[in-house]
Amino acid sequence: MGWLSAGDGYEVALVDGRVAARATSGRAAGRQLKSLPRALRDHPEVDRLRRFAEWLDRHAASCVAQVDSWMVSSLPVPTGLLARVWPDEAWQSALRDIAVVGDDPDEVGFLRGATEDGELRVVNLDGETVRLSPRTVTLPHPVLLPDLEDIREFAAELGIVQRVEQIHRATWQRPDDLDPKATEIREFTGGSFRSRFALAARASSLGYRVSGGYSTARVRDGGRTVEAAVWIGEPYWEDTVETGALTWQDQGGRALPLREVGPVAWSEGMRMAAALYAGRVIEEGKSA
Repeated sequence: MGWLSAGDGYEVALVDGRVAARATSGRAAGRQLKSLPRALRDHPEVDRLRRFAEWLDRHAASCVAQVDSWMVSSLPVPTGLLARVWPDEAWQSALRDIAVVGDDPDEVGFLRGATEDGELRVVNLDGETVRLSPRTVTLPHPVLLPDLEDIREFAAELGIVQRVEQIHRATWQRPDDLDPKATEIREFTGGSFRSRFALAARASSLGYRVSGGYSTARVRDGGRTVEAAVWIGEPYWEDTVETGALTWQDQGGRALPLREVGPVAWSEGMRMAAALYAGRVIEEGKSA
């Protein structure tokens, strides 16, 4: 974005997401100033740039949230759609180096580019840059990726940094020896918080929905939508509260036996419960 005139002797522009100014006359002409001059702080052009910067931040966050949603649900995404949004820097930042799978489910690659005609440029696990043009791709949840540890090591060698947490996302595998009648996990119960408000605030800050007495995460897994829920206490409860059990239910509200919970829903539910529990109050003298 270019420099815009802002009153006598100054120009302003967005630089690294912040409003910057430079002088247009005198000894400092053409040089960016270290701070915004007082005379410009209420200038209409400065206000317009600030509001634009806020919109850009919201747009970038929205792109990350959408890509995260595609990944968690492992939904097929049209390659034509990726091609259309790729020129947008915010979309490109969210999508770059995300692991994608095309027509061959065993061929995983890291997305590096997309052309106008829907061709994707990816780095495969042999370190080669290849071009793919499937009708759709999936951005698989890491629990579904074969040889995840090998993929993580390869990504480290390439110096890959993902804006959307995917290959380094914490994952949990469902045990095989579950009680057929069990419907809840109590591994992360008993995490003490000073108030229900503090626990609900932690859930919200982590991106989870707070509904009634629960922190919830809705996941599409294996073609169906499942909701994981952790008890966090009754609303408006002002006394100390503790994290409760983790459960899953289907769209009809039926509590799912643990053996019926799919791999993605299981991993995401455990991730939520662990993240909430990690914020608990630690008594002095005890380790975290």
